[in-house]
Amino acid sequence: MQHKSIHFTKMQGIGNDYIYINGFVEHIEQPKELAKRMSDRHFGVGSDGLVLILPSNTADIRMRMFNADGTEAEMCGNASRCVGKLAYDLGLVTKDVVRLETGAGIKIIHLRKEAGHVFGATVDMGEPILECAKIPVDTTWAQETPCLLKPLSIDGTTYAVTCVSMGNPHAVVFMDAPLDTLNLPELGPQFEHHPFFPNRINTEFVQVLSEDRVAMRVWERGAGETLACGTGACAVGVACVLAKRTQRQITVSLLGGELGIDWNAGDGHVYMTGNAVTVFEGDYIL
Repeated sequence: MQHKSIHFTKMQGIGNDYIYINGFVEHIEQPKELAKRMSDRHFGVGSDGLVLILPSNTADIRMRMFNADGTEAEMCGNASRCVGKLAYDLGLVTKDVVRLETGAGIKIIHLRKEAGHVFGATVDMGEPILECAKIPVDTTWAQETPCLLKPLSIDGTTYAVTCVSMGNPHAVVFMDAPLDTLNLPELGPQFEHHPFFPNRINTEFVQVLSEDRVAMRVWERGAGETLACGTGACAVGVACVLAKRTQRQITVSLLGGELGIDWNAGDGHVYMTGNAVTVFEGDYIL
């Protein structure tokens, strides 16, 4: 019996690992189901989700991103860097500056190269969305913009929450206690599914280390705790400035590595810099 197979590339950006499929060659009919199957770390390839690289009518390439549970997300910062690298490696693009169409608009990727080899990228993530209704959050809870240090009760504890959208919704929580004391498998879902967040929420727990460095752990909707979240690190950079905790250029230390975040005062855009690494490629038998 002959089985159909799909060629894929496994990549990671500071530990945020996804399966990438060249949609110029492969036709995926049910990407949500495929994301669940391939992302399973015991019975599949293992990943935080699935990313399709596709033709675009408005940019150089387009990406669709699916979480490990099959839900489709608007954008993924770490994945966008890997998309830029893989598209360059495959010859889908030949420029060092790539226009990428996402569910959160067009992002500009500046590839970082050494001896002709792409090792990372700086991504123009655009302006943060601070209007409560557009993040979105329940406007009976938070109406004023920005949604800054709003009290939110979770299981008897009140947290001060700052909400930002980077094309997908984030809740940033500043912590005094060390982050390794957090019981994220218990706490994360309570934020993700809280009724004040109609589209669910990604939650970043942050410890400020200095005026230019913070540490963070993240609970991503549809994926659970991951080693890194690029849009989350961008949201943290914005929240730190709004709450007057850091300067505009910071290093965000995540479980998988470090990202450089710059909320530029000139154009109001958030710039994210980090690595992009190919892990392996193979053929997945359907």
